[in-house]
Amino acid sequence: MIVTERNPMHRLTVLYPPPADEAHFRDYYVSTHLPLAAKLPGLLQSQYSFDVASLGGQPRYFAVFHADFESAEAMVAALGSEAGKAVAADVPNYATGGVEMIHYPLS
Repeated sequence: MIVTERNPMHRLTVLYPPPADEAHFRDYYVSTHLPLAAKLPGLLQSQYSFDVASLGGQPRYFAVFHADFESAEAMVAALGSEAGKAVAADVPNYATGGVEMIHYPLS
């Protein structure tokens, strides 16, 4: 997809601090949580990684997830949908370190 001034996309980034049990996080995230997130209405694409590193010092995050939507409004609608509520309710099942969520337009 080519991004233009007329068609900006909006990205949700979820940052995961280190969990109590990394093996459980990895297994649960891939087998249960990502399939739930894939059901978000309006989701254009998503990416994740467990290989989060810091350029200096100890890394603050264990994993990262990116979700792209057509607009900020589409992202808000997705998060407020039944699928979005199910995704949010599932987070405590694996993310014992909590989460940090940020969002921004892609240019």
